[in-house]
Amino acid sequence: AVRVLLTGAAGFIGARVAEVLRAAGHEVIAVDAMLPAAHGPGAEPPADCLRVDVRDAEALTGLLAGVDVVCHQAAVVGAGVDPGDAPAYAGHNDYGTAALLAAMFASGCRRLVLASSMVVYGPGRYDCAAHGPVDPAPRTRADLDAGRFEHRCPHCGAEVTWRLVPEDAPLRPRTLYAASKTAQEHYALAWAEAGGADVVALRYHNVYGPHMPRDTPYSGVAAIFRSQLESGGVPRVFEDGKQMRDFVHVDDVAAANRAAIDALDAGLHGFNAVNVCSGRPISILQVATALCEARGAPPPQVTGQYRSGDARHLVADPARAAELLGFRATIDPLDGLREFAFAPLRS
Repeated sequence: AVRVLLTGAAGFIGARVAEVLRAAGHEVIAVDAMLPAAHGPGAEPPADCLRVDVRDAEALTGLLAGVDVVCHQAAVVGAGVDPGDAPAYAGHNDYGTAALLAAMFASGCRRLVLASSMVVYGPGRYDCAAHGPVDPAPRTRADLDAGRFEHRCPHCGAEVTWRLVPEDAPLRPRTLYAASKTAQEHYALAWAEAGGADVVALRYHNVYGPHMPRDTPYSGVAAIFRSQLESGGVPRVFEDGKQMRDFVHVDDVAAANRAAIDALDAGLHGFNAVNVCSGRPISILQVATALCEARGAPPPQVTGQYRSGDARHLVADPARAAELLGFRATIDPLDGLREFAFAPLRS
């Protein structure tokens, strides 16, 4: 058993990670800043969690004594569509991580599990039948307005085909949130190189499951579809619904954190980025349809609307997680989503 400092421990993912680590016999020191955007105004931390902001290096230093590994889940999340949100992302995610790493260095703790995200990959990975792997240009408003949603080859203009994204794909953040998650990884990599430390950066894909936030920037599309069903409507699906994603259950995400801690404890060295995904791609329309069918609701409405910054297809390769951490997701998204149709949510 190891002693773990867990940040963001009162959050949707952090709370489940805390349960899994404690069940595995690890000692967990749980902290959370209890940001109103994540927990609602005036929320108090759970009884087994301390109110600590990771930007407070002094508070962290006192908690890090004897800690073997830090599991860093705390972050401001969401797409960050308003440039005015930039200071919040940079402050909590970038500066918060930098302050945490400095406190870890000062206390002699040299192992970190970092919650990263699939958003670091930007638009994903695509192949052209004629030109092989390509970096597609952003989709044009004219194409999107005309219902042409697929990316095109920058050389010949033909539609391109999505591929699984491996961890060595280039990092191309396209949102404020993505920029901050990429920066967290870069700080952690530099810290590992400079201090002889060991890091596993877990790139979460679309996480869903019981106790997911209901109507906040932290919600995610599965919870949004749930809310639309509960208010008597049907899910409104953007574009043509054929956008591919990887939905991974929060129980699998918690298991990946446990596997990362075990791998570090067993001597995994250096900086290691790992996709945390189900390995079972699913379309957004399939997600909405599974929820509708489970609740006996009419089928979802495909609107053709779009958000210009959205990735078209973003699906991960799960091979490295199995190889490095011995982690394989166990919950099939269609099974998990049918259960999620009635799972309790956070208000």
